[in-house]
Amino acid sequence: MPSGGIKVVAENRKAFHDYYIEDRIEAGIILTGTEIKSIRNGRVNLKDSYAKLDEGEIWVHQLHISPYEQGNRFNHDPLRPRKLLLHRAEISKLIGKIQQQGLTLIPIKIYLKKGMAKVELAVGQGKKNYDKRQALAEREGKRDIERALRDRNKNY
Repeated sequence: MPSGGIKVVAENRKAFHDYYIEDRIEAGIILTGTEIKSIRNGRVNLKDSYAKLDEGEIWVHQLHISPYEQGNRFNHDPLRPRKLLLHRAEISKLIGKIQQQGLTLIPIKIYLKKGMAKVELAVGQGKKNYDKRQALAEREGKRDIERALRDRNKNY
C-alpha cells in the first residue's frame, strides 16, 4: 500500500440492502494495539454493527475485530464498544438527523488511510420487507435485460 493511499479492509454490503443511505461521514476510531494489528490483517466484520449516541459521543457496537494471534494476554474483547472520533459540529449534525427524522447510524466501511483506521458511517432509514423485495426484483429485471441484449449481440 502506498503511503497516503486508502486500503479498504471491510465493507458492510448488507447495509445497502437493509437501509436507504442518505448521508456518509468519515470518523476516526479509538483502538488498542492488538485491534489495529488485526484490522491491518483484515480480520474485522461489520455485519451486525451499528453506531449509537451516548452522552454526546458516538460509539460503535457489535463491531467484531478478531483477537490478534500473537497478542497473548494483551488481547482485546472482540465485540467491545469503540468510541468514534468526530468534531463537535459533526456530532451535532448527526444528533439532529437521528433524533428528529428517526434515522440510524450504520458503519458501512472500515479502511486504512495514511496508516490510520477510519470508519465510514452512513445515516440511513430502514427499509421495509416489501421495499427489499421490490429492489431485488428491479435488479433481477435489469440483469435479465442485459443478458438478453448480450445474447442477441453475440448471435450477430
